Amino acid sequence: MHYIKHTLIAVSTILTITQCQTPKEEPSAEMRANDIHSFAKPDEAVVTHLDWDAQLDFDQKVITAKASLKIQTSNGATMLILDTKNLQIDRVTTGAEEKNTNFELGEEAAHMGRPLMIPLNGEKEVVHVYYKTSPDAEALQWLSGVQTAGKVAPFLFTQSQAILARSWVPIQDSPGIRFTYNATVQVPKGLLALMSAENPKEKSADGKYSFVMKQPIPAYLLALAVGDITYQKISDRSGVYAEPSVVEKAAYEFAELESMIQAAEYLYGKYQWEVYDIIVLPPSFPFGGMENPRLTFATPTILAGDRSLTSLVAHELAHSWSGNLVTNATWNDFWLNEGFTVYFEQRIMEALYGREYSEMLASLSMQGLEEEITQMIADGHGVDTHLKLELTDRNPDDGMTSIAYDKGYLFLRSLEEKVGREVFDVFLKTYFTENAFKVMTTEGFIDYLNTNLFKKNGIAVDETLYQAWVYGEGLPDNKPTPVSGKFEKVEATMKRFVEGSSPDDLLTTDWSSHEWLHFVRLIPTDMPRDQMTKLDEAYGFTITGNSEILTAWLVQAINHQYEPAYVSLENFLVNAGRRKFLVPLYGAMSNTESGMLMAKAIYQKARPNYHFVSTSTIDEMLSWEE
Repeated sequence: MHYIKHTLIAVSTILTITQCQTPKEEPSAEMRANDIHSFAKPDEAVVTHLDWDAQLDFDQKVITAKASLKIQTSNGATMLILDTKNLQIDRVTTGAEEKNTNFELGEEAAHMGRPLMIPLNGEKEVVHVYYKTSPDAEALQWLSGVQTAGKVAPFLFTQSQAILARSWVPIQDSPGIRFTYNATVQVPKGLLALMSAENPKEKSADGKYSFVMKQPIPAYLLALAVGDITYQKISDRSGVYAEPSVVEKAAYEFAELESMIQAAEYLYGKYQWEVYDIIVLPPSFPFGGMENPRLTFATPTILAGDRSLTSLVAHELAHSWSGNLVTNATWNDFWLNEGFTVYFEQRIMEALYGREYSEMLASLSMQGLEEEITQMIADGHGVDTHLKLELTDRNPDDGMTSIAYDKGYLFLRSLEEKVGREVFDVFLKTYFTENAFKVMTTEGFIDYLNTNLFKKNGIAVDETLYQAWVYGEGLPDNKPTPVSGKFEKVEATMKRFVEGSSPDDLLTTDWSSHEWLHFVRLIPTDMPRDQMTKLDEAYGFTITGNSEILTAWLVQAINHQYEPAYVSLENFLVNAGRRKFLVPLYGAMSNTESGMLMAKAIYQKARPNYHFVSTSTIDEMLSWEE
């Protein structure tokens, strides 16, 4: 998942698999991590397979479903405990004969919902839960037709990460617990249903769809999307889904998808999920992308028209190895998912577009990371700049910052620079192969690293490395520093403009979107209004179709009280729900009394278009009360 504020936590149940076989459902006890964000007790009874039969009601905004859970139990196990949040549990049965059984919903716990406790009564194989979701289920966003690109048909999508799967399926909602699943879903005629599974390419006549996911996945990768959706093929194993008015644009933007897959396979081994498709969701999707297996969910804000923002696709593709294949055992270990993925993303972009291009991306990320670290330490949250998180009694979402992503990336890059790229690539490829469909803790990775990278190559183990990077605050002094010659030229160009040069005299003709983004970020805090106007008139920042550049410009407009951009600011915030963009814009407005008034006025209009993931963050930022 592309970040801005996201984190998680889970248990650890390892599934053994050979690289080219369908994974078995038998969990082992090689690694058990205490998941403080799940009620499940997988050592006693663990889910290995889900059969899900569901009917969607767009009018009532509810899903009525039956979840049949195959389980594996330890000797003497008497109870299966599932995670739920605001689910109406109607009936629970056990066994093939579906014998009615008592069940109990425990007390509500902050962030976690309620445990569903089901006595097994000697039943060791299957439990059936009949239930309904709440219209306010946090993972689900039900959109009316006017909130979509087509403006006619309704739309539904889910966002299960971090611990929101429990709001639409009673499950052991822990990234360390993997299960396979089958599903049958009934939706209104004329709509297409898709899941993180084997998917249809066309709408069915009766609105009924069946799905199979043969590889075991954790609950946070359960996903569903339903709407007026069409498909366009890109290669034999990849394609794009989107609303009809968007699909051509999306197919153009993702035309290099197969090249990305091949570059990834060359680096770190065979793609093990068979198909890699992307669905472009409506604008309210709260993240840049979500790495749901076989079907990445993506924001339309990456459809810049020039393929300049497709590093996000490389990121979500990389998750097919780091995260989906080798998964963080708990959300305290979130960096194991995201730091590896950013490193892998950078390598894919370098392979396709060259080192200079990837170094620009790394430099931009470094800027944001250093700013966030400075702010976190100033706010007294220095402990949250450690790679290994401590999220006890906290919402797992609190850990979803640039630390896991970009500090994690820099740590791995430092390892590459320490041992050499060739040696590090062999290590990483082996890591993904040997740990496929398994989970990993931070401590487990350190042990694996010491044995398989350092000792194997005759390199002394330096324990201070881990204190500095994994358990230490901020960034070590000897951190890698991305270097971009093109960015040095951008900085010189901004200096010339500030000193009085006209935009007509600046050499910007061949700039990439990354150079423009860096340029906008360099605008001095004391730049006068007339120079802001000259930049806007010359380069059209207020009307750009590149969401990254637009957000950076709008932050500058807020900070400089550049009113000509305010209409664009409101339009963007009302029509885009990606949290990465919402946070800096609402944050900039909230720094002044007049800005806070403007922020709340815009938010009142925009909030109905946002997913819970975004509103939960902005509500707190603005002290919002309905």
